Amino acid sequence: MSKSALSPTRAENYPEWYQAVIKAADMAELSGVRGCMVIKPWGWAIWERIQSIVDGMIKATGHENCYFPIFIPLSYFQKEAEHVEGFAKEMAVVTHHRLINQGGKLVPDPASKLDEPLIVRPTSETIIGEAMAKEIQSYRDLPLLWNQWANVVRWEMRTRMFLRSAEFLWQEGHTAHATESEAREETILIQKAYQDLIENIMAIPVILGAKSESERFPGAVDSLTLETMMQDGRALQAGTSHYLGQNFARALDIKYQTREGSVEYVHTTSWAVTTRLIGALIMAHGDDDGLVLPPRLAPQQVVIVPILRDESARAAVLEYCNKLAAEIAPQSYAGEAVRVKLDARDEEAITKRWNWIKKGVPVILEIGPKDIEKDGVAVTRRDDMAGKKTFPGRSEFIAGLPALLDEIQNGIFARALKMQQSRMRTDIKTWAEFESYFDKNEDSAYDTSPGFVRASWSGDEAATEAKIKALGVSVRCLPFDQNISGNCIITGAPAKYEAIFARAY
Repeated sequence: MSKSALSPTRAENYPEWYQAVIKAADMAELSGVRGCMVIKPWGWAIWERIQSIVDGMIKATGHENCYFPIFIPLSYFQKEAEHVEGFAKEMAVVTHHRLINQGGKLVPDPASKLDEPLIVRPTSETIIGEAMAKEIQSYRDLPLLWNQWANVVRWEMRTRMFLRSAEFLWQEGHTAHATESEAREETILIQKAYQDLIENIMAIPVILGAKSESERFPGAVDSLTLETMMQDGRALQAGTSHYLGQNFARALDIKYQTREGSVEYVHTTSWAVTTRLIGALIMAHGDDDGLVLPPRLAPQQVVIVPILRDESARAAVLEYCNKLAAEIAPQSYAGEAVRVKLDARDEEAITKRWNWIKKGVPVILEIGPKDIEKDGVAVTRRDDMAGKKTFPGRSEFIAGLPALLDEIQNGIFARALKMQQSRMRTDIKTWAEFESYFDKNEDSAYDTSPGFVRASWSGDEAATEAKIKALGVSVRCLPFDQNISGNCIITGAPAKYEAIFARAY
């Protein structure tokens, strides 16, 4: 293994390896506020790519962007009891609007106490529902298709950068429909859009399904989910889409007049993906040298590193590299111009090369005087660090670049899919087998979970929750492609569903 590889490795300590990837790739760092992070330029560039792609998908399906306040009156939450109960322990509350100096310390001014506490936005169903009630009068106003890009605060007890932070970034869609069928179609439409992003752009295979009752979003009738497997065998929920029924409409009085003149409550949905996707990206594809980025997502797809050891050849090398970058840039891949960067910083080439390896750039080119003599390039593929550098001619490389990027993209997905399939157990039929499978030492770093179990389940959460929770396991989803056979693997009662069981983030 190279001396520049990360320490610890995945096998040595998976959670610490995850933090090491973020540091090595210079993606983010902890801030002075507990549980909050500073997203640095490379991490932000990845989020901007995700944001741009998702925003295009949302707008292409007829949704419009808007923005709502970060502060939400407590009374709004109290209108929907199940919703507020689900978030109560995570809410950050503002009670005063001014500080005063008291004995050299700044303290809240008692005279500035708010008449009503304000909640720092944990999600926006209530405040957006209030706006919908004003906007919607008749069937002509439906469907109402809104989305906002925003930050959210949930006061998590145990935090980890990108995966679970007190403040995170997301988009949250909120829609209102005349009928249940239209609203449910909306949740599936969005789930499919998320699947397109996660599988075809991020190269992470997903399992589509519905959440069990206890795992649903607070106040939802149904929650659809996209579950992914990380390299340590744990599940990560990559996105959700919720059918809220008429629960929020009744609580917030969102009504419309039908064509026939009667007055009905609307059916609402909400859905979101977050900066947690960056955590998924790290854990699905990262290796012991750092981040690995699929080409369709990577902020830079090709980086050119000039080798400038010989001062007399500096001008010629830089001229060649600039010409190479200009020839690469017009190339098209996945409907966009290839994103190429010339790294002309005054540092050793090996240092710069490893910098970009750790950042996960798909293709790294090194150019020195010998490459110029051959009119060629030295190519490192980030997805295949075990492989040797290749030395094609310049024209050959440029002509084959779109195919090379596609090969890397498809290969990264295939590798992740192979891992998921190899660690998806469908042959476990008894509780004893189930318990033995998950009865692993949770402190063993790389295999904190062996993988997923797909098995028949009674749906009786009261009878099963305590038993599987003792193993650190939960019902991740009820896959859409149900194949129920036999009795419940946990209780032995007749099975109603086929479920995915796993440990999760």
